[in-house]
Amino acid sequence: KIRLYGADPAIIKALAGTGIGIVIGASNGDIPSLASDPNAAIQWVGSNILPFYPASNITLVTVGNEVFMSNDESLMSQLLPAMQNMQRAITAAGLGGKVRVSSVHAMSLLSQSDPPSSGRFHPSFEARMRDLLEFQRENGSPLAINPYPFFAYQSDPRPETLAFCLFQPNAGRVDSGTGIKYVNMFDAQVDAVYSALKALGYKDIEIVVAETGWPYNGDSNEVGPGVENAKAYNGNLIAHLRSMVGTPLMPGKSVDTYIFALYDEDLKPGPASERSFGLFKPDLTMAYDVGLSKSSPTPASPIAPVTPTPKPTGMGWCVPKSGVSDAQLQAALDYACSQNIDCGPIQPGGACFEPNTVASHAAFAMNLYYQNSAKNPWNCDFSQTAALTTNNPSYNGCVYPGGST
Repeated sequence: KIRLYGADPAIIKALAGTGIGIVIGASNGDIPSLASDPNAAIQWVGSNILPFYPASNITLVTVGNEVFMSNDESLMSQLLPAMQNMQRAITAAGLGGKVRVSSVHAMSLLSQSDPPSSGRFHPSFEARMRDLLEFQRENGSPLAINPYPFFAYQSDPRPETLAFCLFQPNAGRVDSGTGIKYVNMFDAQVDAVYSALKALGYKDIEIVVAETGWPYNGDSNEVGPGVENAKAYNGNLIAHLRSMVGTPLMPGKSVDTYIFALYDEDLKPGPASERSFGLFKPDLTMAYDVGLSKSSPTPASPIAPVTPTPKPTGMGWCVPKSGVSDAQLQAALDYACSQNIDCGPIQPGGACFEPNTVASHAAFAMNLYYQNSAKNPWNCDFSQTAALTTNNPSYNGCVYPGGST
């Protein structure tokens, strides 16, 4: 899937026949005419969707980007009418239910997000959000949001915050409202949006992450940018999404997430970080590798201690210890699946997908990681959440590799 900020016909046409889902956008400048004139919406659909669909798999139209952050009362009041006219034009063209309509919002749409269970939309936006969400419920379209752990780290630049933002091992943060321990900022931000939806009675509306990312470069006075941090955030995010663990409040599914960005915006004003989010360079080489390319090298394994240790004998499988929290298991699952093992069997339709629980998926992934390692005790540790066993955990058609070592 790919998201375009506009509706460039050359790009849309180039994606024809690929099956790649395409999100296209109407700009903030388009909103007044779309809101006031239904014919403007009909013309927009006629120019930007009908010449290319269905060969080009256009799935969503975003009307405006972070409109509520503009402080433009007129523009904010015109957003919903513009979305409604766009939806009517799409429906009139026979594409209702195939191409949906949404708008993209910044995280500052929320007046509070910490802890995640306290997430609420800003009171000044609440009435408009109710109307917007009612429209989106009627049309089955998602709420699109832009969470950025990078900016959260910039406002709280402590080492423990960096690990929390990069999906790296950390002590976690307990939500005082639910008792749930969060082990990464992305889940916390997305669940805050879910809590805000739930508070208004719209928890059934799907959340899409319209953009998130981390800059690989920045000015000398900026905290956080860098290749290693960018690679860690985006790479670990991809592994987290592929694990299908979901978030604590929306478990067992992967939130549709668009990584910002394919290329740098080299003319964008502001600090250097604003021009350094691209995964690829204009010559199509990678700025750094996050594991998306088919030719990506095997991720480097952790360096094991040099001291030789006798391998355990008769201890054939690595499984989670009892009493370990789902949050800890999720972190172990994310890590294991990011280390070039085949987590396909715990994907939907796989032999080990059922039971669809964090504990079951983590057990499979932790064991597979161990079996693909040097099978030293420290390969079955996962921050002291796993242990070796002689009891074969295989069940039904789900086979856990292993056995006597």
